[in-house]
Amino acid sequence: QLQLEESGGGLVQAGDSLRLSCTAAQRNFTHYAVGWFRQYPGQEREFVAIVSWSGDKTDVADSVKGRFTIARDKAANMVYLQMNSLKSEDTAVYSCGAGTIPFFEPGYYNDMNYWGKGTLVSVSS
Repeated sequence: QLQLEESGGGLVQAGDSLRLSCTAAQRNFTHYAVGWFRQYPGQEREFVAIVSWSGDKTDVADSVKGRFTIARDKAANMVYLQMNSLKSEDTAVYSCGAGTIPFFEPGYYNDMNYWGKGTLVSVSS
């Protein structure tokens, strides 16, 4: 069981940057792949980025490629989502999820076992 917590959301202007953080009280958080997802009101959760348990593999959704970067600091028990050049369409609730996905391949990224409650990112234009 993991208790995930996100932080770093807020209200910014288009073109600004934010860094979201995801952590867990449990040290075995480092043994899970961790993804960032976002959800618009009334919409399904959308994949944004993922990092492997080891931190050496990442993948980013096409919609944010070139602007968002995911990384993890295992020593700090943290996973980060660096969001640059934010656009109004990036406005959403961002959640981190952790899971023991069998393969680091698209199609498995959404199969997370644990979820945080999310942090709101609002981008004004």
